[in-house]
Amino acid sequence: MFQDFITLKTRHLRFVKTVSDSEIVYGLKSKNGYATSSSTQYEDDVGKPIGMICFWAEKVRAKSCAKDDWKKYKVSEIPLAEFMENWCIGMANDGLLIGTQFDQNLLGHEVEPLDLILELTSELKSIEKDLNFKKFNGIADLEKQVKEINE
Repeated sequence: MFQDFITLKTRHLRFVKTVSDSEIVYGLKSKNGYATSSSTQYEDDVGKPIGMICFWAEKVRAKSCAKDDWKKYKVSEIPLAEFMENWCIGMANDGLLIGTQFDQNLLGHEVEPLDLILELTSELKSIEKDLNFKKFNGIADLEKQVKEINE
């Protein structure tokens, strides 16, 4: 179990680095929306697993998960700036989690959307990269506002 946690966390950290470099996040989309799963770690107030939407850093990894319940899903590209300011913030407002780098066994890392924004802004700052957002004045502004919400 602990080994699984380390593997999932390592894949998640690679997700953060890869999407920060490429500025692309991949999802699986069907006519009904994006690929979702239920948390194995977090529950809501009545004990039901919290919902999450799954994302990948590599197109090939996302495509490898388009099977079984997700066999009718197609890989969809999302620009990183749009992912951070629309997806992550929207999912936080909706009480959803983000699943990163799920594998063919549908195991992946589960993260709070605002925490993922902070991980991404930290990585982007470390590689001296800024993004053009529609609603924020760069990554420093986005990071500052997320930190204020998280307090």
